[in-house]
Amino acid sequence: DLHYPLRRQRQMCIRDSINAEYGVISLVVLIMRFGTVIFITFFLALVVPIHTTDEDDEEFDFSYVTCGSMIKLKHELTGYRLHSHEVTYGSGSQQQSVTGFPNADDPNSYWIVREALKKPPCLQGSLIRNGGIIRLQHYATRKYLHSHLHQSPLTQQQEVSGFPDGDTGDNWKVVTNGADIWKRGDLVRFQHVDTNCYLQSNQKQFRNPIPGQQEICCVKSPDAWTTWRTEEGFYFPYTQETSE
Repeated sequence: DLHYPLRRQRQMCIRDSINAEYGVISLVVLIMRFGTVIFITFFLALVVPIHTTDEDDEEFDFSYVTCGSMIKLKHELTGYRLHSHEVTYGSGSQQQSVTGFPNADDPNSYWIVREALKKPPCLQGSLIRNGGIIRLQHYATRKYLHSHLHQSPLTQQQEVSGFPDGDTGDNWKVVTNGADIWKRGDLVRFQHVDTNCYLQSNQKQFRNPIPGQQEICCVKSPDAWTTWRTEEGFYFPYTQETSE
């Protein structure tokens, strides 16, 4: 068939056109669903190498947790992620509940690393040092990880909630496991600045409307149940320009 090569070329052109259009549509959906910040970070992850051996290319470093990054925090003992949603507590403050969630792929477990209340905005990519004060802003609802003197619903410890307006109850001290700087994957604790308690998850689980999710609370003393580590996320690289 003398026309076969021509038909084959047309089929390949159509297929390549469909693939290109699918790639553009996927990119548009990514931007619409997750926003500009995630798209920029996704783009950086594509064009900037994480590991390099060339001294001229070692300006970028993705091995640290940096200000502006959007992260998930996994509880060390239970494996549950720090999580929130538009479900309020039925007791205590009746503010937005913060829980431990078992699945790794839920977008309601993303938190943005912010500067402490009433501090100048931190530069994206700046390092978080041991003892540094930060806030964690829930990406989906924009509420801040918060604690206060209300009792938690299941264990009667100190309640942890999502708080919208911003006060000193949103400030948390980063306590590393001996390192000078908070590094991705390292064990870390979060000490509430106002009350000195530590962010904890436990095995007490809620029933409806959030069955199977674990209580998050704040306890007086640090122990194995107050340790966390970063997992999935969108991390701004540390660069020489953002060093302190």
